[in-house]
Amino acid sequence: MFSRLLIGAAALSLAASMAFGAQGAKFYVGEGDKEKVYMDMVNKKITTLGFVLSDPHERINDAYKTKWGTEFKTEKGAQVKHPDFDPTFKATLDNLGFFSITNDSLIGPLLMKEPSLGGFSPFNLHIYKKMGENKTYVGHVTPEAMLDIVGVKDADVRAKFAASFVPLDKLIETEIGNKVHIVDYKALPAKPMMTFEMPFERGASLEAFKSDFQSKFEEAFESHKYIIAGYKDIKGSMTDANIEFGRYDEYWVYSLCHFRFSEGIFNQGRPDAGALAPCSMYMYVEKGSNKLMIGMPRLETWSAVMGIKDQKMNDSIVALDKEIIKIMTELGAKEK
Repeated sequence: MFSRLLIGAAALSLAASMAFGAQGAKFYVGEGDKEKVYMDMVNKKITTLGFVLSDPHERINDAYKTKWGTEFKTEKGAQVKHPDFDPTFKATLDNLGFFSITNDSLIGPLLMKEPSLGGFSPFNLHIYKKMGENKTYVGHVTPEAMLDIVGVKDADVRAKFAASFVPLDKLIETEIGNKVHIVDYKALPAKPMMTFEMPFERGASLEAFKSDFQSKFEEAFESHKYIIAGYKDIKGSMTDANIEFGRYDEYWVYSLCHFRFSEGIFNQGRPDAGALAPCSMYMYVEKGSNKLMIGMPRLETWSAVMGIKDQKMNDSIVALDKEIIKIMTELGAKEK
């Protein structure tokens, strides 16, 4: 893996043809603090391209500082010791934001062919700014890397999915800046996805199973200190938009985040890896089926795509992959 800074579209195109591996993530770099420009873009302008914003999480760096970098808090008018205060905590970021977006009208028909695209539907339009550096980075995992991670091989699906990023990238370039930072990678893990299936008694009401399972799912992950960072009812969104989605009786996506884990990566030297966060876990029931199908990119892909070399970070990534699989199997899901 190597990173490089390129200027202008021509240089970017040349570099892509010369890359020794694949492009994993692309960031547009703006001079100065571009937070206000970014917020206007993500809240207003991306809708003109068909993208829908869901579950925005702005300035996560402030939450890190509040949780671990604040020694005292006010409680009932008195100053009390903050229970999570960590004297070793050091803030390194001026901004870190996760903004989950999806092009619903495009993704609906593609999910009908390739349900695993839910692993990046929605995906994070990431923003970060390091302290002491007068630059703002805005970008995302490349569509090609997303497709490779979830295992989509259908040429038509790949072409349409990738094409939807062209106007998005043009907008980011216009709003943020034309300097481009590319992260290349050599290879994905042998098994980039974790997948499960969960048989269930369908009975008279699929909604009853869905409600019961989601309640247990959320409780299980929250008990292990994960945050349910987002939820998107894909089936409901398609129904509301009159987009054909008849292959599925249900399809939804959870966004998962482990706050301490994330701080250990993003605030401790690799804010760019936030392009892969939060983790999207898709779940669907095909029409008439009595199996819940589940999938999520392994966090191991973070190490591969972003070229994470730090042993502590990689140990935490391996540990979280194992823990997520354990939680899912305890819920009754069978790993495939």
